[in-house]
Amino acid sequence: MLEDYWPLARLTLASGRLTLRAPDDDELAQIAAVAAGGVHGPGERPFLTPWTSLPPEERGLHVIQQHWSRRGQWHVENWALELGVFLGDQPVGMVVLKARNFSVLREVKTESWLGLEYHRQGIGTQARTALLNLAFSGLGAASAVTEVFQDNDGSQGVSRKLGYRHDGTSRDILAGEVVISDRLRLDCADWAWIKHTDNVVTGLSASLPFFGL
Repeated sequence: MLEDYWPLARLTLASGRLTLRAPDDDELAQIAAVAAGGVHGPGERPFLTPWTSLPPEERGLHVIQQHWSRRGQWHVENWALELGVFLGDQPVGMVVLKARNFSVLREVKTESWLGLEYHRQGIGTQARTALLNLAFSGLGAASAVTEVFQDNDGSQGVSRKLGYRHDGTSRDILAGEVVISDRLRLDCADWAWIKHTDNVVTGLSASLPFFGL
């Protein structure tokens, strides 16, 4: 079975109405269809890699190929855990927890997207909470960071709710223009003050060696 070689396929994060887990290929195609349907409003540019500007079919293909690539390139010192977000049995988006040299630095980064129809329902906050619970409670992370465009109100709002602190800015180029992102940080000590009793992680112990633990 796949899980005998890739125990990450068994890793599941449950948080209230949401389940976060690795999708099988049929579910991945469903997630790609969610992306093809749109993940943000017209004129918005929430990602430094402008994959959401692709035509719908290419957008869906990007989601599939990136997921396969992240699995295939996994290394204990450079990994990206990409999980489908399921509302009941319905796939609604994806989240990513990634790190370099995690066994030493104990720092993770997060990324996420949701289908446009699932915005402003608290799903993004709940999904990020489940991911951070894995990072801090499951993997022993010292901090989590994210970089968010200053005009990305949705992601900025999620980060504020969860206690992230401002940690500087970065300047990049997107479509020939300078864009500025806020670097936000959440330390384990701040996370520990928040109660997360409805978050359950299963299937982690067999996966720990893949994280260098």
